[in-house]
Amino acid sequence: MLLSMTGFGKATCEIKNQKLTVEVKSLNSKQFDLTSRIPNDYREKEMEIRNILANKLIRGKVDISIYTEVNNVDVAAEINTDVVKAYYQQLSKIAAELGIQTGPELLSTIIRLPDAMKTGRDELDEADWALIIKTVEDAADQLVAFRKQEGVALAKDLSTRISNIQNYLTQVPQYERPRIDRIKERIKGDIEEFIKLENINRDRLEQEMIFYIEKLDINEEKVRLANHCKYFLDSMNEEAAGRQLGFIAQEIGREINTLGSKANDSEMQKLVVCMKDELEKIKEQSLNVL
Repeated sequence: MLLSMTGFGKATCEIKNQKLTVEVKSLNSKQFDLTSRIPNDYREKEMEIRNILANKLIRGKVDISIYTEVNNVDVAAEINTDVVKAYYQQLSKIAAELGIQTGPELLSTIIRLPDAMKTGRDELDEADWALIIKTVEDAADQLVAFRKQEGVALAKDLSTRISNIQNYLTQVPQYERPRIDRIKERIKGDIEEFIKLENINRDRLEQEMIFYIEKLDINEEKVRLANHCKYFLDSMNEEAAGRQLGFIAQEIGREINTLGSKANDSEMQKLVVCMKDELEKIKEQSLNVL
């Protein structure tokens, strides 16, 4: 089953006097790339959170944010005196160097800086940590569910475009015999234009013509292209198939390009252009497959 790399998950829980919200989102990326916004109180669990997300999400540019909201309005908030003093001394020094006058508004600004205020919180025990980790897992599971929904749409689109390429391929044979006949007539016409027909070695001409036409034979390309398309559809059922689908799409492109270079026929070239158009869309979509 295909999974998209794009997704979003959210989960919440209650811990003592606060509500904790975990949001996880992911976008396309070749590797697992995590950006975290976690309160300092939970930093000690960051590596465990990273491992959970890496195991569940495998690949993608992942962004996790953990927000806390105090439920109990009676929780005491205190000024972190040492931090406020340090802020004030540094800002006053900078203001003096720049010739800027400071006033009471400086203190109100400092109070809003990080760690200027401290709220009395109970220490988190093992049960609290377990609940936090469970909430992270729930958010990740929601993201995976989102990825599955997106994957269904991706699979449908990719299957349709591969089917289109297969359909164009089935139209190629109708132009093969006529194009060979045209090539033969063109070669004969070119020869007759410059060389008298009675001076031509018929056996040698036939050999050279067969050799030339064999170089334009596209049977191998047709067989390989058909096999690659089938392999692409089969690989869509495998887990984390994004990279593999990308490689197969490259092989499909190689066969289509060779088919185009050997075509020597306007109608076949039109089919090749249509195949290339479908393939470009397949490559774009494959980048979003896990």
